[in-house]
Amino acid sequence: MNYQRNFEISIMQQHIRNIIQASVDTKQKLLADPTLIETIETVTTLIARAFTNGNKVLFCGNGGSAADAQHLAAEFSGRFYTDRDPLPSEALHCNSSYMTAVANDYGYDVVYSRIIKGTGKAGDVLVALSTSGNSVNIINAIEQAKKVGMITVGLTGETGGKMKTMCDHLVNVPSNDTPRIQESHIMVGHIICQLVEQELFKN
Repeated sequence: MNYQRNFEISIMQQHIRNIIQASVDTKQKLLADPTLIETIETVTTLIARAFTNGNKVLFCGNGGSAADAQHLAAEFSGRFYTDRDPLPSEALHCNSSYMTAVANDYGYDVVYSRIIKGTGKAGDVLVALSTSGNSVNIINAIEQAKKVGMITVGLTGETGGKMKTMCDHLVNVPSNDTPRIQESHIMVGHIICQLVEQELFKN
């Protein structure tokens, strides 16, 4: 019995190592891609400039990507490392009354584009998260953001999906595995939050 149990634990531990390694491998690919590194730098600069100019950063996503959107918005509007003033940023799904009303009255496909039409301004930044790059409500959000003059940033998986040709700037994580993509989205988001904070609050 003990031998069987130890054997089962050994198999599970190997699965754990394999999953960790897959996450590491994805990040290594990102690290080795100069275009993606340059894009992250560009996005960081644009977001810092938007805040400096009095604009805001909006995030949107579905499911786990909605949680990531909320997480990253909180890093700006709360704090990251530095005790500093809040930065105007929010995730667009956090008002449940709005979300359920619009989804019920108009359809879930427009829950993000409608609020962007009402609150988005030229010079604001939309960070849209979709591992597939094909989520309809995210596509509609990007289209509306461009109409009002917002800067559009996409965080996707390797192919970029439809978002590849739509976004002003795209970080297409080199993976087709949803959990590995989302793990890298948070890492990329944390990098941007840290560097924006350092740029704006140097003293």
